[in-house]
Amino acid sequence: METGNQTQVSYFILLGFSQDSENQPILFCIFLSMYLITVLGNLIIILTITSDSYLHMPMYFLLSNLSLADICFTSTTIPKMLVNIQTQSKVITYAGCITQMCFFNIFGVMDTLLLTLMAYDRFVAICHPLHYTLIMDAHLCSLLVLISWFISTTYSLTQSLLTLRLSFCTNWEISHFYCELAQALTIACSDTLINHILIYMGTTLFVIVPFSGILCSYIRIVSSILRIPSTHGKYKAFSTCGSHLSTVSLFYGTGLGVYLSSDAPSWRNMIASVMYTVVTPMLNPFIYSLRNRDIKRALQKVLGRKLYVL
Repeated sequence: METGNQTQVSYFILLGFSQDSENQPILFCIFLSMYLITVLGNLIIILTITSDSYLHMPMYFLLSNLSLADICFTSTTIPKMLVNIQTQSKVITYAGCITQMCFFNIFGVMDTLLLTLMAYDRFVAICHPLHYTLIMDAHLCSLLVLISWFISTTYSLTQSLLTLRLSFCTNWEISHFYCELAQALTIACSDTLINHILIYMGTTLFVIVPFSGILCSYIRIVSSILRIPSTHGKYKAFSTCGSHLSTVSLFYGTGLGVYLSSDAPSWRNMIASVMYTVVTPMLNPFIYSLRNRDIKRALQKVLGRKLYVL
């Protein structure tokens, strides 16, 4: 489609949540608080895992990478939004918008891949416990995480390069609080067919396939747990994957909300995106610290040591 007046775009306007200046301080305080809680909570999880040798296991190695990805995922959108609120500006440069899209895709895809690896880890631990240390060794875990980073980065860079070839009309307004790729494509004047094809491929490869893998893993896990004779054994086995199951439900539940609200009014779409990009990373540390006994024990040890020093 080659319609409209095309020009060299130098910036976009992020319309954000509210046009009312009276609401801006409230929004600033809410999102600043959520961002600080997200960063602090996930940093505590990373530091706890790295400082406790008992947690140097595949499951917690993957969890520390998930916490790192969550920090970066939230940091791609919220700091810029806070700056815009504080300066009462809605402008983001063209380069800044493409960069934000790129990193948003990297860490979003990384989250789905890490959650899938964590599901596989729980599958091996519960369904093949005698072979767990042989299958999920440190070398394999590190290799799988590196491959995941490579895949997510390659996909994101490809999508970003395809976006760079697009031309835009005189309407440079994006009805969101960050540079969302789908919203940016709606204001492009040039043909976006290849971009949409890549989005559909990415949705299949990085959403549907990982979710199917997680679902299959938990079907096998539940089947194995039901064969355990004792109630205590069933509870112990399920408790090892309860935190991950809660995180998966939250991540894909909010992600589904974003998808279903894509054709809804912009404010509903933005609220769903906040749940997906901010609330989920913020709640993950609480889910693991409250539902996982090993994390709780390590946190108590670390916090007790700090308090003793003080």
